[in-house]
Amino acid sequence: MYVTHDPSTGRTDREYEQTEDVDAILSTVTEGFTAWRATEVSERARILLAIADAFEEHQEELGKAITTEMGKLPAQARGEVALAASIYRWYGEHGPALLESDTLDVPDARLNRVTYEPVGPLVGIMPWNYPYYQVARFAAPNLLLGNTIVLKHASICARSSAAIEKVQRGAGLPEDAYVNVYASSDTVAEMIADPRIKGVSLTGSEGAGAAVATVAAKNLKPSVLELGGSDPLVVLDADDLDELVETVGRARLSNCGQACNSPKRIFVPAQMKDDFVGRLKNLYEELAVGPAADEGTELGPLSSEDARDGVVEQVQRAAEQGATLVTGGAAIDRPGAFMQPAVLTDITPEMDAYREEIFGPVAMVYGYDSVDEAVRIANDTPFGLSGSVWGTDVDRASEVAERLEVGMAYVNEHGTTMPGLPFGGVKRSGYGRELGRWGLTEFANVRLQRVH
Repeated sequence: MYVTHDPSTGRTDREYEQTEDVDAILSTVTEGFTAWRATEVSERARILLAIADAFEEHQEELGKAITTEMGKLPAQARGEVALAASIYRWYGEHGPALLESDTLDVPDARLNRVTYEPVGPLVGIMPWNYPYYQVARFAAPNLLLGNTIVLKHASICARSSAAIEKVQRGAGLPEDAYVNVYASSDTVAEMIADPRIKGVSLTGSEGAGAAVATVAAKNLKPSVLELGGSDPLVVLDADDLDELVETVGRARLSNCGQACNSPKRIFVPAQMKDDFVGRLKNLYEELAVGPAADEGTELGPLSSEDARDGVVEQVQRAAEQGATLVTGGAAIDRPGAFMQPAVLTDITPEMDAYREEIFGPVAMVYGYDSVDEAVRIANDTPFGLSGSVWGTDVDRASEVAERLEVGMAYVNEHGTTMPGLPFGGVKRSGYGRELGRWGLTEFANVRLQRVH
């Protein structure tokens, strides 16, 4: 069921009926595609700018919706709304120039021209952890390109997904260019298989990605997958260890640790490990954990009690397998989806936690004796979304960052996302890219016209 359930209180607010009329939905976006693709790019860009304005105008109410739905702290919720607005604005401002045709200097022809054309209706399958941002990453470039969209959001994001559709329509986006649906997995699979759908983008778990990719491949449809991550953060040295721990420790807990590109595995020199872990332990034990909307809360709930219980189980299993649980890791005995933030160390390859993603407020700290050892362990993971290297010598840190097997590598920051930067990973973190000029061509017909 699609429900609005507040993880800060444990109470369900409302249930929503699922949409099952696949033919009507697909007919709507198919008919809408004819008109939307014929709309001038400048007009599509104008509408994206209007959507950006509307997101900014309704920032407070949009933020409150996801604070209630999935427990995001208000400041982070408002920040996410602003980030989504910036993506629509970036494509509205920069997208038309990126879609201009290219002339190729290839001999024996009067003209070699490449144009970027829309392919048709797309299905987007989005997760709950960043309800506005991740929709914007997919929707903004494809709406500018001229594709139409069926958007299936996570079942706990019924309220915010409806709000997105309402905001877009209020800004002038035609009703048949973007349709929000409350659909089951079986219904979505039926949509992807339908010949009217020309591609699918999913952000979510490995299992969901494999299922969607299978249906897409069987029906010869392109897909973009942004899946899990177990990002490494490698510390080389630090001028101020307290400042480093504050920055890195809080980065791990952003969105209650529920981010694919969160710095989940932290590598520090062996001689620094005890000091680092001691300071991190103090930071996590002093954090104010409570309802997301309460003033002074520093760490809110996880998205649901089930999500919380899964993370607690992972921490307990790591400890049972021999890892050191420095602090936290237990569910908090109160209504809602709360747990104590945790620090794990002494994790070895025989343990599940060595290679699995822990999607919650858990920092895994490794001590290393050489940079080669740190890089080897950092890359010894099925994931490859992003990673970072921190140090006082930027050139040395950059050299180490180049050795990380990831789609996005950072130096002295982690997980930065901006509209003009590509977003995506390698290995089991998925394939394809979103944002920037790269997000405009994943579902484009890169069309050659040659005149002899």
